[in-house]
Amino acid sequence: MTHLPKHGRIDCADCFNEEPVLFDQTQESDGSWRITANPLAWGNTAAEIVVLGFSKGPTQAGALASIPHDQIAYKGSRLNVGKILAHIGLMEKTEDSVLKHKVDNAIADRNGRFHFGSFIKCTVERKDPETGNWKGSGGGMLDKFVATPFGQKVAQTCANKFLGTLPENTKLVVMFGLGTKQNYVHEAFKLFQKARPGCWHWVNEVSYSDSIITVVHVEHFASQGALIPNWLGTNKHERSRLGILAKEAVAQSKVSIV
Repeated sequence: MTHLPKHGRIDCADCFNEEPVLFDQTQESDGSWRITANPLAWGNTAAEIVVLGFSKGPTQAGALASIPHDQIAYKGSRLNVGKILAHIGLMEKTEDSVLKHKVDNAIADRNGRFHFGSFIKCTVERKDPETGNWKGSGGGMLDKFVATPFGQKVAQTCANKFLGTLPENTKLVVMFGLGTKQNYVHEAFKLFQKARPGCWHWVNEVSYSDSIITVVHVEHFASQGALIPNWLGTNKHERSRLGILAKEAVAQSKVSIV
């Protein structure tokens, strides 16, 4: 049986030409984009549910050398992670402090139902044309990276290696991020099709399946302003419909819901 990456640092240098590849130091760039070799994973290697961000943002990447491994994933946004997972039926809806504690435990649990990581295992950054600084966050990061030849190559390499063959127990992949007009959803769908050739079909606007696994896109845990409350349905908003569709897709998948 194929295993998901082990809890901890991932030994992978597939996208780097330099030898040796040093963790969190070696970088590969192309134009205004670059990746840093610091792939990490958390949770069960044979998980029922895989939860993936896009890449490590600056809050997570900036903490690699200073805090324990189990505190890095979704650092500063774990309550949002819990609210999103609870909304789609994968965690119990409860008070904020309890929900955050549940996320903490799930990330640290090597024998639970979850595996956590990022779709692009290494940190992705874009060069700000005005300041010349490299930034790991900002509008359109997901869409724009996978729309470039460099981003396509990196994303497909990651998808092929880490999602092409999953454990038999894995039934659901939750992807944080929708993209502008769901562009990231459509780009990710194409990457999954190439990584896992099969009978892929759309479940709804934010979800697709090959009848073995179901992939569901949800609001990004670090989304700003009213995006998360809108998606959760806390506010009456058109974006709430996308949250409902995600919940429906999870309910139709082969995993048990809370």
